[in-house]
Amino acid sequence: TKHQRVSLKLTIALAVYLKERPMGEVFAAPFDTVFSNYDIVEPDLLYISRGRAAVLTDQHVRGAPDLVVEILSPSTRKTDEATKRRLYERFGVAEYWIVDPKLETIKIYRRANEAFVRAAELSAERGDVLTTPLLPEFSATLAEVFAPPL
Repeated sequence: TKHQRVSLKLTIALAVYLKERPMGEVFAAPFDTVFSNYDIVEPDLLYISRGRAAVLTDQHVRGAPDLVVEILSPSTRKTDEATKRRLYERFGVAEYWIVDPKLETIKIYRRANEAFVRAAELSAERGDVLTTPLLPEFSATLAEVFAPPL
């Protein structure tokens, strides 16, 4: 349940931002990302800028989104933090967020040359705010992202 709440809050925050600044689109699962005939994943969320819109097809994404977001669950933790991170890095994703609903943290990986570097590890407990150079002026407090239901 918490996974779905966090996913919805991030989707809404990104969608509201993009409605005011139409510079790309956000998509939520289920929506496949196809890197090759053997490398197909289904991220929780992804963002594709107008400049990369050519990767969109009628059925899926074929190529690297600008931003990929994976929300951890006990059954996906290892895959999201290791296997998928390496896959996204190899195929040219610019930024990757690993969201941990249990710890209320977000790890941000950004491309530097051909590899990811961990740019930040944000925490709701510290009062951190999520931002990205991919989306100027976008911000979401982690307290809001991980807030319990009303």
